[in-house]
Amino acid sequence: MADSRTRQPEWVKPVPVVEEPRLKIYNSLTREKSEFIPIRGRQVKWYNCGPTVYEASHMGHARNYVTQDILRRILSDYFGYDVFFVMNITDIDDKIIIRSRQNYLLDQLKAKSTSLTPSLIEEVRKAWQQYRIGKLAAIPNPTESAWPDIFQQFTAKDHWAVQAVQQDEKVPMHMAALQSSHVALEQADKSLEQQDTSGAKAAELIEASRDVLSIYLDALYGKSVTDPAISRAHAAYWEEQFMKDMDRLRVMPPDALTRVTDYVHEITTFVQRVIERGWAYEADSSVWFNTSAFDDAKTHRAEEWKHVYAKLEPWSKNNTKLLEEGEGALTSTNGQRSSADFALWKASKPGEPAWPSPWGPGRPGWHIECSVMASEVLGEQMDIHSGGIDLAFPHHDNEMAQSEAYHDCRQWVNYFLHTGHLHIEGLKMSKSLKNFITIDDALRANSARQLRLTFLLQPWNGKMDYKEGLIQEARSLETGINNFFTIVKALIADSNADAAARRGHGYAQEEKELVNQLQAAQHAFRVALCDSFNTQGAMAVIMDIISKTNIYHSKRRSAINISVVRGVALWVTKMLRMFGLGEGSQAGPGGGIGWGEVERGDGGNVDRDALLMPYLRVLSTFRDDVRKAAIAHAAPKDVLTLCDKLRDEDLVPLGVALDDQDDGKALVKLVNPEVLIRARDEKAAAVAEKAQRKAAQQELQRQQRIAKLERGRVAPSEMFKSPHVAEGTYGSWNEEGLPLTEGQGQELSKNKLKTTRKQWEEQRKLHEEWKKWQEEGGA
Repeated sequence: MADSRTRQPEWVKPVPVVEEPRLKIYNSLTREKSEFIPIRGRQVKWYNCGPTVYEASHMGHARNYVTQDILRRILSDYFGYDVFFVMNITDIDDKIIIRSRQNYLLDQLKAKSTSLTPSLIEEVRKAWQQYRIGKLAAIPNPTESAWPDIFQQFTAKDHWAVQAVQQDEKVPMHMAALQSSHVALEQADKSLEQQDTSGAKAAELIEASRDVLSIYLDALYGKSVTDPAISRAHAAYWEEQFMKDMDRLRVMPPDALTRVTDYVHEITTFVQRVIERGWAYEADSSVWFNTSAFDDAKTHRAEEWKHVYAKLEPWSKNNTKLLEEGEGALTSTNGQRSSADFALWKASKPGEPAWPSPWGPGRPGWHIECSVMASEVLGEQMDIHSGGIDLAFPHHDNEMAQSEAYHDCRQWVNYFLHTGHLHIEGLKMSKSLKNFITIDDALRANSARQLRLTFLLQPWNGKMDYKEGLIQEARSLETGINNFFTIVKALIADSNADAAARRGHGYAQEEKELVNQLQAAQHAFRVALCDSFNTQGAMAVIMDIISKTNIYHSKRRSAINISVVRGVALWVTKMLRMFGLGEGSQAGPGGGIGWGEVERGDGGNVDRDALLMPYLRVLSTFRDDVRKAAIAHAAPKDVLTLCDKLRDEDLVPLGVALDDQDDGKALVKLVNPEVLIRARDEKAAAVAEKAQRKAAQQELQRQQRIAKLERGRVAPSEMFKSPHVAEGTYGSWNEEGLPLTEGQGQELSKNKLKTTRKQWEEQRKLHEEWKKWQEEGGA
């Protein structure tokens, strides 16, 4: 047996003081936060519903895809999961078919309308009437001349207008379309009378009547648009625009991007298997999923469980409105056994693209597309499926049903993540209501970082109200972070330039406290993100540690420990970049701190003359001025004036700020020149205002002094005599001019003699001051 003196002592297994939090995610399948358990270790298979590309991307898209990008970055870059992210592009859909046909027919009409003609005006008027009857049948049809009053009453929200909107939320959109066309028709009539029939006038009428003409032309000629290239070109164009928008928003591209048109063969194979399993049926060359047969059906496997339809929203199974919307405007319900059944394959009608299938020429149903593409890339089960909350039913419920029918599995998706609705200034954003802001418009008013910060400040799965107040909050947050990075980078540069400043351990109680605060922040940050990606809480943690670091700097000033401050800034930088808020590389004088440097399109080559000469000229001019002052034996204050001019005037337009510190050394900061110029001008205005107030006060005091001196103009020997007092006030005076008797001859009382003597003495002093003032020029 080994001697205890040569044997290692027993090792004590550590007991954590604070348990590491575990990631929980709000799962739409459970309506609660569920612990995240991937199927294969740290590998995560994720499918995200992509866009239906038929129109410009809007802030609803930004809300969904930027939010999903944030969650994806958190999983991969913070929690360290190996995420494989798949997204689809829906390039076959009723909306694409209709919009591409409408645009094509409108372009055809514009091309042939080389002049404004009575027949064109009549056709637009006919389209206007059909639109009104189809969209606003409940509103009585007044005479032509009464419509301007109707539009005005609607804008003024008359009683009937309020009732109409309550019955149909799309009424404002329809009224706007009718009004636009009505105004254009009136103008067209006037142009015709004035014989102004140019092609430009025809184009104006058509464009202003676009909404009413689109439906009219499609109803008349839509079936004649048989070239499939028209809808494909339309979808390809808007896909390209969508991807550009995502790039501008700094959304990472998916690991795999799938398009429906590339998977039509796989879709027909998928549908055939579902039919073979007994959960779909053919009718009039279309194929429908049999929801009643699938719901509560036993699996074909040996396991003891049954299939379930509508796992996400079982209460919506019989919601006819949602079911109809999910099928699309062009879907024929011939042969559909139940309104709850949904199309897996649609027989194509004239004017619709078609692909061959065992059931005849047709096209995929909307819901089947994602099921097939996700299954082809990710297999029979995935960890995460995501999309907007408006897709939960019927789209995602139908996806799961047909996929679980195909794979005959119990749970195709383990975690369903739905981003919340987006509202615009309190109103639900809707493309169909034309109540939306395009991504392009949003990026004209705000930076991609500001929009991302806005989303970070909201619960990812809750309703979000996009309004100016929220944007202002994001901008204010960005400004606070910018200021923090600017100061820290300046402190680091200052420290690097002065080796003596880095001597000594500089690790006193203040430094220990800041390090403890950083570690507490790091734990709180993890707790927040483990709480179903609580980015609001995480951002609050970041801003709190920034505030604490600023307080530490204000207390310690030149005695700060730059290593501790750098450690805080590096962690803040890392977390913000993890959220996707950074840009370019982290190289530069800041030592990897800050948002990052914007990469140049020229490969990083910089025009050194253009970059350096403005700074070198300022430096050279300052040197020349100091030399001249020294040669002329200038007073120290003159040299200090030159130093102030360098700081307050010369360096400001270059974005260089010098902050004087208590140790006599200036802290050099690089700041946006506009910010410095604005601050300088505001300071100058404040100084000027102060000087103006001071000058006004001095002038007031001067006037008051003159008024006082003017009172001394009268000699004390004359002050009690006429005309300075009323004639007859006094009867006699002594040699100094002091009164002895009243006007009637009585002697003055002792009190009055005392009072007049006091007044005489005061006037004597004032008169002496006045004479002196006069001798000095009286100014």
